[in-house]
Amino acid sequence: MQKISYILDGMRCASCARKIEEAVKEIDGVKDATVNFLTKRLTVVGEVSSNTIQKIVEDLGYSINLRSRGQEVKRQRGPLYLFASSPLYLSTFLTVPVLVLSMFFHNFTFSGLVQFLLTSAVVFLPGSRFFKNAFVQLKHASASMDTLIAMGSGAAYGYSVWGFFSGCHDLYFETAAMIITIILLGHFLESKAKGMATSAIEKLIGLQVKTARLRRDGQDVDVHIDEVQVGDYVVVRPGERIPIDGVVIDGQTGVDESMLTGESMPVSKSPNNEVCSGTINGTGAILIEAKKVGTDTVLAHIVKLLEEVQGSKAPIQRIADRVSAVFVPIVICIALLTAIVHLLMGFSLVAAISPAVAVLLIACPCALGLATPTAIMVGTGRAAEEGILIRSASGLEHAHKIDTLILDKTGTITRGEPAVTDIYNPSNIPDNELLRMIASCERYSEHPLAKAILRYTEERRIEPLYVSGFESLTGLGILAKYNGSIVTIGNRRLMDEYAIDVGKYIQATDKWEGSGKTVIFVAMDDKVIAALAIADTVKDTSKAGINSIKAMGIEPVILTGDNRITAEAIAKAMDVQHVKAQMRPEDKLTEVDSYQRMGKIVGMVGDGINDAPALAKANVGFALGTGTDIAIESSEITLLHGDIRKVATAIDLSRQTMRIIKQNLAWAFGFNILAIPLAALGLLNPVIACGAMSLSSVAVVTNALRLKRWKT
Repeated sequence: MQKISYILDGMRCASCARKIEEAVKEIDGVKDATVNFLTKRLTVVGEVSSNTIQKIVEDLGYSINLRSRGQEVKRQRGPLYLFASSPLYLSTFLTVPVLVLSMFFHNFTFSGLVQFLLTSAVVFLPGSRFFKNAFVQLKHASASMDTLIAMGSGAAYGYSVWGFFSGCHDLYFETAAMIITIILLGHFLESKAKGMATSAIEKLIGLQVKTARLRRDGQDVDVHIDEVQVGDYVVVRPGERIPIDGVVIDGQTGVDESMLTGESMPVSKSPNNEVCSGTINGTGAILIEAKKVGTDTVLAHIVKLLEEVQGSKAPIQRIADRVSAVFVPIVICIALLTAIVHLLMGFSLVAAISPAVAVLLIACPCALGLATPTAIMVGTGRAAEEGILIRSASGLEHAHKIDTLILDKTGTITRGEPAVTDIYNPSNIPDNELLRMIASCERYSEHPLAKAILRYTEERRIEPLYVSGFESLTGLGILAKYNGSIVTIGNRRLMDEYAIDVGKYIQATDKWEGSGKTVIFVAMDDKVIAALAIADTVKDTSKAGINSIKAMGIEPVILTGDNRITAEAIAKAMDVQHVKAQMRPEDKLTEVDSYQRMGKIVGMVGDGINDAPALAKANVGFALGTGTDIAIESSEITLLHGDIRKVATAIDLSRQTMRIIKQNLAWAFGFNILAIPLAALGLLNPVIACGAMSLSSVAVVTNALRLKRWKT
């Protein structure tokens, strides 16, 4: 049993995806098949050859993209791919004069001829794609939005051509041209949003180390990462990214594992500790024995997870596409029946064709096609004013259904960097002088905790002094000489190693540690004189943001890679009942999937690389603009200012947008239900039908513009 993915070309709408999916599922040996219209990915599970899949897809009128990932990325960045958007510009350039002539210069001697020539160019050049696809659909006895577009524009164009050569003054060339131009505009805007979906994986792949430094026969040799094998010894210098998964053999350091856990605090590593590829070595050189290389590493696994999530099928189906298979045949039947009945009643051929064409024109998909994208365009523009970047129309559509919101802790609820929160100074040294001494000793350290202390003193405008005898003790702390005294600053292990008694400080520090804070002791001449608590502090806006979410009837959940004590302390402060700690990227992904299996509509808020798979898997991913590029690219919605209060704002806007969309669709279908019978009875000639169609589109756009006045 194999699971293989294919990239498809030629899909125009969700009904195309549904058709391919259903056809592939019928192949012998296929256990399951899904088509993701957004990413154009077909995923097949079963025992079937690629040639068989390719033949079925091509028989349906589509094709499989056989280019590699690198070739596809290069193609999308090339001039030929960018030129693909030119049909919109050409169509607009040709349509504008047709519209002007029909409205203001219809009595001009050559008005009909110019309209005929320009509209013919629109129909047979940029509009040809719709007619070709409609023909393919017809061969397979099915219909899509392309069928509706071809019918609407084709009916208007055909009737106008007949009228022009017959000497009739009622021409509707502008209708045919406008339909094609408006639909091309919608496709262009939609394709721009889709283009962002795959860049997350490219950036994640970019984090993979290209070379490694092997130790062979006592010599360090730089080799390509593909040459590293399990059991090799790899040297990683300070500040370098670790190239493989392995175990530390020699050396001590602190490793930045934020790409895996999202936590800003470095993790101490010494012999027998495991390290992962993609993480960043701190201040000490280490020797690692390779345990996993290539596609088996943690980073490669995250890439694979993200690929699978983006290739899986999301429940995104345009309402217009779902009904098109029924709507189009009904309209065709009504038009044909109208013509036949009028002929049987003794009307002439021209008189019989007129109401039939009116039926097709009144059923033009303009209003239907504009109902959703117009509301989404206005909604996304309004969101941008609120500091919310909507990266996917499906994200805006789905956000209104969210009933469970999963939040990462570090960098999402908290600030994402350590800060001094408490000082216990029972000595007779003034606080400012104590802080000056600590800052003077820590100024030479590159450790994040030292930087937190320096930020704290800088905010209080405390200038550090120069010290001598500075020594950094990896994983423990620092030593330095200050005004003739030996100052020792570090954790409890450092105090124990130097036999410095911390007994009098246990009561205060245990309380700090119980709330998830890191404790730093300060000793002078082997006697503890003070203690500091350092933690990743909660953002000022987090509590209000979570309260807003709860007020909307949405259940908040906190998932974090941090330890249980810290996680529970934050959850208690935020009044969140559900919290899970020590979660790795795959754990968060599994948790999202678990909620979805329970029938929940899940939103995910995160900011780190480790959140990327869960953000992609969630029904709607919210990334903080202050987070990593990969998290942002994996999400549908980006909160530009990193304020989680904007999650509630985005959901509220989504609810209003969906309300507008439903009103638009109700109008579009209601209009057809009322107008088609009038046209069939001959009570609406093509001119009135054309005008009514235009008015229905104006009504849809005007209703969507109400979103501009929306307030949270």
